[in-house]
Amino acid sequence: MKQESSKGSEVGRQNVVDQPFRSTRDPADLFAEYILILRQLRSQCPWDRDQTHASMTHLLIEEAYEAVQAIENDDFKGLKLELGDLLLHVVFHAIMAAETDTFDLTDVIEASIAKLISRHPHVFGDVVAENAADVLRNWEAIKRSEESRSSLLDGVPESLPALLAAYRMQEKVGSVGFDFASLSDCAEKVIEEAGEFRDARSEEEFGDLLFSLVNYARHMGLMPDRALRMANARFRARFQYVESRVNVHRSPSLEAMERYWNEAKRREKSESGHE
Repeated sequence: MKQESSKGSEVGRQNVVDQPFRSTRDPADLFAEYILILRQLRSQCPWDRDQTHASMTHLLIEEAYEAVQAIENDDFKGLKLELGDLLLHVVFHAIMAAETDTFDLTDVIEASIAKLISRHPHVFGDVVAENAADVLRNWEAIKRSEESRSSLLDGVPESLPALLAAYRMQEKVGSVGFDFASLSDCAEKVIEEAGEFRDARSEEEFGDLLFSLVNYARHMGLMPDRALRMANARFRARFQYVESRVNVHRSPSLEAMERYWNEAKRREKSESGHE
């Protein structure tokens, strides 16, 4: 949650950041206290009291992305806070559900425990899984047996970001053998789709090209969503460097902006030790 009553002031947040990573308190005691605090907020804070499952969905997504950003920045102090924010949402949604006798936090934890045990028979049972691919195949087979889904792809939410959704769909169908046989086959598909987009210049063909690039990245062990975020971050840093050298609102020449752009790229390489 993003308002002051639930997360405190920036000063308070900074104090939390500066605290040591390891606490000597018992986790069970801390968790019980945490639940009591959130219940009190739900009953006494006007903002928290007004929230519903639907009203908090965008905040849950935002917190997940902030946790991802902390991971990608190797910001472990920040990650500590962002994981706490995610935990807040888990507990708060459970508190709201308990108010209507839908489920409570105990139900959430019990369901998670049951799912972990049932979907890891190679750990808690006698199934053999020699590698991560075996684990994934077993996982998908167990999910299909547990859930009333008519399609393997029903487990991919339509609300996922497009790059991640493409990756997950390809991963799922790949687990049942519907996949390219080799990396070179993926590369050929990218070349084919690039040619079709060049000729048609349509949104549909551009989508097919992106989809094939996601598949190529997956076969290379790359996460396309992460790769694009990193490219975005590089572009942001480079253009902001250009802005620090010229006033872009006064129509500087393209040559001048490109000169500082290339200078920013050289600085990146120098700072990363890649020169």
